[in-house]
Amino acid sequence: MSSYPSKLKLQGFNNLTKSLSFNIYDICYAVTPEQRTEYIEYINQCYNADRLTSILTEVAHIVGANILNIARQDYDPQGASVTMLISEQPVLHSNGLHSEAVVGHLDKSHITVHTYPETHPHNGIATFRADIDVATCGVISPLKALNFLIESFESDIVVTDYRVRGFTRDVKGKKHYIDHKINSIQEYLSKTIRQTYEMLDVNVYQENLFHTKMHLKVFDLDNYLFGEKAANLPSKQRVRIENQLQREIQELFHGRNLVD
Repeated sequence: MSSYPSKLKLQGFNNLTKSLSFNIYDICYAVTPEQRTEYIEYINQCYNADRLTSILTEVAHIVGANILNIARQDYDPQGASVTMLISEQPVLHSNGLHSEAVVGHLDKSHITVHTYPETHPHNGIATFRADIDVATCGVISPLKALNFLIESFESDIVVTDYRVRGFTRDVKGKKHYIDHKINSIQEYLSKTIRQTYEMLDVNVYQENLFHTKMHLKVFDLDNYLFGEKAANLPSKQRVRIENQLQREIQELFHGRNLVD
């Protein structure tokens, strides 16, 4: 356990950089060409650049950051990206007026999201992945937005990394490599999320590096079928699809292909 006080008396600016990065996976079974097309259309509608911008804007508000600039892009045939520059304090022009857009003003405070929808005709598995990075410097913390981000996506699997980089000095000149207590990312998750997901931690405390993997505890086939109901499937087909989906979940969770 760290013995840092709730607030450090610093000499000047807090130079610590706090980075939260995670992959969110949503898995679906869409076996026919029509189902695969509908799935991609659904993802493009639910997670287009406008929707992602709205999510990231709320993240900036949650962590208490000021938005400096937004760049966003939808892609053909699928996917979207949004990059948002943020600052701890509003940025002023030399004439004292607030800046409306400061491109590249900060290279360490930003929020980004990139989406990767994909389908495959071989086994009917369709996967939507969102890569999200929230990097802040100063006292604002990306961990405040963790629960909101998980709840904003249909998350079957969440792989999260949190790291504090650099150092800052207190008024006596002592270097501090972290300014808050943390033993696990799980400490910052809501009770509902902790009850919903199975979790695994790999933490390197000496490096201020924290890693948590999560997957849903309850498997309900109807939540994974796109354009179909489990009750309408023959028993053998239902078992086969369940096995395919559960295998996909385990492979993504562990980050490697399972051996037959």
